[in-house]
Amino acid sequence: MSGSSKDRIAELDKFSRELAHLAPDAIKAFGTLSREAQKPGVLDHKVKELMALAIGVTSRCDGCIAYHARNSLRAGATRQEVAETLAVAVQMGGGPAMVHAADALKAYDEFVAAAAPPPAATA
Repeated sequence: MSGSSKDRIAELDKFSRELAHLAPDAIKAFGTLSREAQKPGVLDHKVKELMALAIGVTSRCDGCIAYHARNSLRAGATRQEVAETLAVAVQMGGGPAMVHAADALKAYDEFVAAAAPPPAATA
């Protein structure tokens, strides 16, 4: 995945809003499916986001990787949890998954860096 994951999400969000305007019922149905699938149940939301990240890697979906790397962080996933999730994705997806797993870790790290408070100014 080239470029910033944050930029990729912004680009996808822009065109997703446009698509929602053009095909509102279908896009609304997808949104409902997504929210329902991610609701905590026996599996908590963090586990579901990590699963989605692994599937994004094995599906080779750059946008999915960006969204679910960000959402994994938001759900409280640690870098180690992301790494172990990506190892399973590589196991299941082989060489192509390895390339996308590296991209997924990069995306997670980008969102961690963006979430970090800026360094304090020194006098």
